[in-house]
Amino acid sequence: QVQLVESGGGLVQTGGSLSLSCEASGSIFSINAMGWYRQAPGKQRELVAAITRGLSTNYADSAKGRFTISRDNAKNTVYLQMNSLKPEDTAVYYCRAEIATPSGPRYRYLEVWGQGTLVTVSS
Repeated sequence: QVQLVESGGGLVQTGGSLSLSCEASGSIFSINAMGWYRQAPGKQRELVAAITRGLSTNYADSAKGRFTISRDNAKNTVYLQMNSLKPEDTAVYYCRAEIATPSGPRYRYLEVWGQGTLVTVSS
């Protein structure tokens, strides 16, 4: 069994910064892509940023220039540094990872989600 545990959400004023982290734990063979998604009230969950094991990154247009995703493969952890936050960034932020976990003599890939952490940006 594998799980993702997020931390770092909270309340911040417009223009402020927050840093999120997400650590994977459990029976892990390897982790491919990791990413951050968010879901605002009444809206669909959307990609914020993603990063491959080789550290290639992809950002939503709304995150470009303000957010930075990074990861530490040795710690099975992905980070999201958020700067110049706006009220429209208010959402529950979820971590997602593609994790290879041992299954008998081989392994299988799982799509794993964290429990979410609330980010609130006040105007």
